[in-house]
Amino acid sequence: MKKIGIFLLVILCLFSIFIGVGEMHLTGLIAGTKSQWLLLEETRLPRTVSIVLAGSMLSVCGLVIQKVLQNRFVSTSSIGMMDSARFGILLVMLFMPNSSIWQRSFVAFIFSYIGVLAFLFLTRLLPKNNPLIVPLIGMMFGNVIGALANFFGYQFQLVQNMSSWLQGNFATIMKEDYRLIYLTIPVFIIIFLLLQQIMVLSLGDDLAQNLGVNVKLMQFCVLGLVALGSSVVLIMVGSIPFLGIVVPNLVTWYFGDHLNHSLAFTAIFGANFLLICDLLARVLIAPYELPVSVVVGVIGGIIFLTLIIRRRKFA
Repeated sequence: MKKIGIFLLVILCLFSIFIGVGEMHLTGLIAGTKSQWLLLEETRLPRTVSIVLAGSMLSVCGLVIQKVLQNRFVSTSSIGMMDSARFGILLVMLFMPNSSIWQRSFVAFIFSYIGVLAFLFLTRLLPKNNPLIVPLIGMMFGNVIGALANFFGYQFQLVQNMSSWLQGNFATIMKEDYRLIYLTIPVFIIIFLLLQQIMVLSLGDDLAQNLGVNVKLMQFCVLGLVALGSSVVLIMVGSIPFLGIVVPNLVTWYFGDHLNHSLAFTAIFGANFLLICDLLARVLIAPYELPVSVVVGVIGGIIFLTLIIRRRKFA
């Protein structure tokens, strides 16, 4: 099954490279046509690499945070992490308007990390009997932070800039400014190295403590990795809803909960899912292009509702 997923990933990457407003053909690349190679190097290849890494990163972050919080219906977008990062980006736009993309990423990471730690503290006060309470409270928590960001954005006339910048879209990805997305690769590697500890955390705090895991320290480390990976994607691409919820749930539904098997499938399927949505965003109203967040939101929202209905039906 993993080979099928990788094969599909390669096919979708080829479609992503050759489909677009600017015509590009294999014969032109073989012939060495300068305009064809320029289009490939400047936009199509950076865009495809960014889609693959972003889709994999958001899906893996969703799976990891579901394991840490022991709840299938949470993700970075449903616990206030992305809203906290957006608030940090707003402050950067206010006080450091000429800051580099690295400085913006660092501030977004700090604020998203603070946001997820605040939510982690909040979850300890919530009842454990209903798994839907945690994401609902997380959305309320995120909406409060988002409302603060919008308030200051309106005050300083930055709402339009912030909204357009943070709307999930790969159309603006270019060769010279996409290298930040490569920060997701060391995050993948570290998460893989911490795989056993994350599996133990998913068993519950008491059992993990009895098995010799420093629960609080490990939670801080893992959530820091999730905040870093998600912040990089937010800065480079914008907000992409539902991806971190539906992909991990679909993968664990078919392949089980064991992280040794589901982590790789989650990364591959997340990349495939985002590639499909991006291709749809390009062709639905061609030659114009929809933001990929719109396509992911529609498809992901339908899948998310189906997952909730299915869980209530078989509960």
